[in-house]
Amino acid sequence: MTGDRPHPPESLPPDPAEAGSVEEFVHALVELRKWAGEPSLSRLRQLGGRTESPDGATIDLLPKSTVSHTLRQTGRLPRWDFVRAFVTACLRYCDHPAGRIPDELERWRAARTALAAPSTAAAAPDAVPAEAAVPAAGHRPAADAAVVLLARRVAQEEDRARKGVLGGYSLAPVSFGPGSAGAGEGVEEIGRFLAGLSPRRLMVVGRSGAGKTVLAIELVLQLVEPFLAAGPPAGDRSMVPVRLNAARWRSGKAFEPWLAEQLVQDHGLPDRDAARLVRDRRVLPVVDGLDELDPEPSTGPPRRAIALLAELNRYSDLSGRRPGAVVVTCRSDRQAQLAEARTGLDHSTRVHLRALTREQIGSYLRTRWPDGHPCARHRDGVLAALSGATGEAVHSALATPWRLLLTATAVESGAAPDELLRAGPGADPRAEAGRIARRLLDAYVPAAARLTPRSGHVAGYSPEQVRTWLVHLAAHLRRQARHASADRSPPGLTATDLVPHLLWPIGGRRRVRLLHLLCCLVLTVTAMAAFWVGSGLDRAGDLLDGPAPGQGLTLALMAGWTAIAAVLSLSPWPAAAGGRTNVPRRRRVAGGLVGAAAAAPAGVLGGLCGLALTGGRVFGPGFAVAAGALGGAVLGAVIGLTAAGRPRAERPSVAEVARADPLILLGFGLCGALTGLPPLRLSHAGPVPLAVGLSGAFALAVALGMVFRIATGGWSKDAELAHPREALHRNPTIGVAFGLTGGVAAFLVFIIDQDLPVALASAVTGGVAFGLSFGAIAWCRTMIGLLVAAARGLLPLRLWTFLDWACEAHLLRVSGATYQFRHRELQDFLTSAEEAAAVPRSSPPS
Repeated sequence: MTGDRPHPPESLPPDPAEAGSVEEFVHALVELRKWAGEPSLSRLRQLGGRTESPDGATIDLLPKSTVSHTLRQTGRLPRWDFVRAFVTACLRYCDHPAGRIPDELERWRAARTALAAPSTAAAAPDAVPAEAAVPAAGHRPAADAAVVLLARRVAQEEDRARKGVLGGYSLAPVSFGPGSAGAGEGVEEIGRFLAGLSPRRLMVVGRSGAGKTVLAIELVLQLVEPFLAAGPPAGDRSMVPVRLNAARWRSGKAFEPWLAEQLVQDHGLPDRDAARLVRDRRVLPVVDGLDELDPEPSTGPPRRAIALLAELNRYSDLSGRRPGAVVVTCRSDRQAQLAEARTGLDHSTRVHLRALTREQIGSYLRTRWPDGHPCARHRDGVLAALSGATGEAVHSALATPWRLLLTATAVESGAAPDELLRAGPGADPRAEAGRIARRLLDAYVPAAARLTPRSGHVAGYSPEQVRTWLVHLAAHLRRQARHASADRSPPGLTATDLVPHLLWPIGGRRRVRLLHLLCCLVLTVTAMAAFWVGSGLDRAGDLLDGPAPGQGLTLALMAGWTAIAAVLSLSPWPAAAGGRTNVPRRRRVAGGLVGAAAAAPAGVLGGLCGLALTGGRVFGPGFAVAAGALGGAVLGAVIGLTAAGRPRAERPSVAEVARADPLILLGFGLCGALTGLPPLRLSHAGPVPLAVGLSGAFALAVALGMVFRIATGGWSKDAELAHPREALHRNPTIGVAFGLTGGVAAFLVFIIDQDLPVALASAVTGGVAFGLSFGAIAWCRTMIGLLVAAARGLLPLRLWTFLDWACEAHLLRVSGATYQFRHRELQDFLTSAEEAAAVPRSSPPS
């Protein structure tokens, strides 16, 4: 019995036969989990095991998002594969006797069969898991695979976002209605409310912290649930809701192409599928945070928000005759500015998020701190403050879910409610509410730091350290916002997104770029020195009397390559690109074998061409065939490994790569020409063979570089959630891998005229240096920037560990492939005038 499992319960497990309805059956599953000891969703996923989908991908039988959704949807009978895996995982968790598990499964199968329709019951045991996103063969017509894939990824992203915003599952009683006062409907009704609108255009307005993002997430999860249970039937035209961060929109960008780009960037859809789903109106845009487009404090009309609303007002349905379905969330004060500018979302229904009543606040606190809880006495203190002489100020300060969460977190960390919620009896309630809010925000970071110790045996972060680092991250976002509206700003450069490979300016923009240039020069000089030693053609003393023609050509190629690398190191925003990877190992192996088999004959042909150009004076036919086959096989294997994925995966075209990376391709070509030069010089080739040989090596290297960029630039359809650091982590791995394959070609050249140790050391050194300087530009820039920032005390040395911890502490959250502050009010508080004055003068980019 493992240490994390409870002892076997003495009582019998819940009897599913007592379930007389689908709702009772789902409730029995919930009760089984409680009976087993409340295993976490992560533990259930581990115990549930894995299976293979029809397309060959290996998937979890119990993904966390699927378990969460299934146990909440009481009106839909879960699939048998889910029930079987869930029951087995619960029984294993509590060490139920293994010999009795089959009998329990039979009880659950019989109970489910009794509730299911005859046709459904017959097909259930052999049905394909919903996580595979492919309907069972012969069960019913297949739905649009792109729609199902998008729905699955949206559900996973929003499930993660919901936990990041709420810090768990507890949701304050958010309500909405047509006005800002009076009784309203609960957030659980938002999906039904939107479905009843015609046209389906909704504007959600609320004060800061009122729960606009929470409502948007709940709306998306409610609308996407029908896609998860069994998938939409063929021919169904239901729209997949997709929540979009409005801050990522660029002025002048048409809405539909931008929407398609977000589907590609955030959810990994192929370009063609994304454009098709947008064109066919299979996507319901939920634009969250219209108020975050323009800087604060406002210096005039919110021009970017007005421009985005103009785009949304031009967005029509499939017929082109009616407004297109869209949901927008916006802060109340920004909405007032838009109203003054006589701008809004045309043909939309506007709802306001209501302030929490005293009764709702009390209900939330009683649920969070029931009688017997260590904080129960503090609950009574908060309720007393709400009903006391300063109750109006206290209620105004706590009337949003976010402020209520701040209060609960501070109290649970040991803060006294009397101190947090104190207010002057005769003072202006609004001013006192503002002071209480600042006090709560000021207490939140230390409270979260105390409540979330670091794992392992390492020392924890002090509240002062955490606050200092968060202040610098928030200040970086404010500076980043100034660049967000630029036409050539990279994806993720917004006022809210912390993208790992865009954090380097914290160390000082000019300083980091200069250090990156110096680092790049060191790498290129190292690569060129390794090539010089490995080729063994020249000595340094040979250049004292002036270079010979062959030496001059070698130096010219080296200088050109060094110059290109230097220019790339000075690029404003190096990008860490590349798709998500979760490709089965056997498919990768198969891709490598196919690539090696296909490229080996081409390598032999290249070796024979080299033999002809050198006239057989440097190496013989045997070496030409063997070396060509080996070099071609290695290059083909690497390309095959990186290109492996589901068939027909979307990848950039040749023209797109040529437009995006001309300098990198030119650098590949110069390295190819440089590698092909030594055999030609050793054979004393004439001008024509020399020109043909160098041109051929240049063209071949450019082609290989282009194939490599195409192979590593596409999305893998087998991928699941992207981690914010995934692209950055892949950047040096892919760059060095391809640099070493180029090193293989260099080694085959060096071994002609050098001993094995010298040739091998030169090839490995040059390959790694080449890969880092050309294939890992974003990674090098980021590491230099973070090292400088850590040396200046602006960020921790192990920043990634800190960011993950901050997410656990609910100070930050993961949003798609970026980090964000838990709430915009916290970010703004840390970049307020008082905090900005506390930031050292050396911290802004110099």
